[in-house]
Amino acid sequence: MFCFSPASSLALVLLPSVMTAKPASSTPAPVAQHRTAEQVHRAAIVIDTHEDTPQRILDDHFDLTDPLGSGQVNLDSIHKGNLGAAFFSIWVEPKLYQGQYAHRTLELIDAVRNQAARHPDKIRFTTTAEGILSAHREHKFALLMGIEGGHSIEHSLALLRMYYDLGVRYMTLTWSNSNGWADSSGDADDATVPHTADGLSDFGKDVVYEMNRLGMIVDVSHVSDKTFYRTLIVSRAPVIASHSAARALCDAPRNMTDDMLRAIARSGGPDSKGGVVMVNFYSGFISQAYRNAQLAQRPQLLQAEQELRDKFKAEGRTLTYGDMDKVDRAFADRIPRPPLSDLIDQIDHIVKVAGIDHVGIGTDFDGISGQLPQGIDSAADLPKVTAALMARGYSAADCDKILGGNFLRVFHEVEQVSHQLKAETRPRITVMQPHDPSPAR
Repeated sequence: MFCFSPASSLALVLLPSVMTAKPASSTPAPVAQHRTAEQVHRAAIVIDTHEDTPQRILDDHFDLTDPLGSGQVNLDSIHKGNLGAAFFSIWVEPKLYQGQYAHRTLELIDAVRNQAARHPDKIRFTTTAEGILSAHREHKFALLMGIEGGHSIEHSLALLRMYYDLGVRYMTLTWSNSNGWADSSGDADDATVPHTADGLSDFGKDVVYEMNRLGMIVDVSHVSDKTFYRTLIVSRAPVIASHSAARALCDAPRNMTDDMLRAIARSGGPDSKGGVVMVNFYSGFISQAYRNAQLAQRPQLLQAEQELRDKFKAEGRTLTYGDMDKVDRAFADRIPRPPLSDLIDQIDHIVKVAGIDHVGIGTDFDGISGQLPQGIDSAADLPKVTAALMARGYSAADCDKILGGNFLRVFHEVEQVSHQLKAETRPRITVMQPHDPSPAR
């Protein structure tokens, strides 16, 4: 789910900026292709790590067999785009559902699981890397879940474990709101919002460790720069950015600096092969021109959103994300969509900086209205990304990595780290340590 906020940059380069894989001075060299782009795309396991479809399923009673309508994901588009697996985002709007975070989280989880149960011949709900591969062999869509925003756990490791047991396999530490134990890029410069001293509180460090222990992937999209670096120090497993882009090409605080891209590529333990940045398709994150136009109209957008809130409140009606999305869409439609090449530039830049093994796709479909680059209107258009990459000289093997192979590698490693940590005994930071003196009575 996207959000705007004033850009901020914290000079915290805590990890070495060392290149991995491809040199930064060149794009992939053109190579002889023996398969067409369509053949390459059809043969790949395409994995999208961020889709906001659960909001439509729960609030609009949408079924994946329904026509797309105003959305971007349904079973027909999944089939046409050869989308093999996707993480449906469990996102709780913090203002609309204040005081009901866990309740809303559970409703969304239930909606996703029920959707898979309705279509067992087409969808396989899964929670493992092997489950994705198994669904691919069965020619089924692998449906997974990730929580977007640590406020969903309501400061409870017990809730975190419960969500894991229900099938959640990654958590974005924050959304656009800081949550008391991790800071967000969305309000990093807001002096009225409490922030942590070093990016993660002690409880936040326990959350990251517990995610590592459970086998839940740590996602650093949306977090502040300070929280980003602190998380990479704490995490024993490689991390992902489930739906982010490069700040060098579009100066949004949600995006990653080049140092951050390299740091993700080096995340994890000493034997780790590193994490992966999944590129967001949202035009406001991939195109500086589009972002500038959005910022110019933002005061009018905020006013229109407030007027809608006031209207619903006066009428005694419940405002949903879908209601607010209609307002956002109307403003977005006033701005020309950027070319598809801007999206490919983002992928290309991350390959140059971090290496071919550290980039993937996290579209943000169904969370970005019509604000996609030209030519991308739904999951059915994913083959165009492969064709554009191959036109720039990326090989079939490169495309396999970008489309899903890199993420599968990280998912496998997170599972392996989980097995190792479950064999250890480590007291939580927020619990009195054995060597600490007894507290005063």
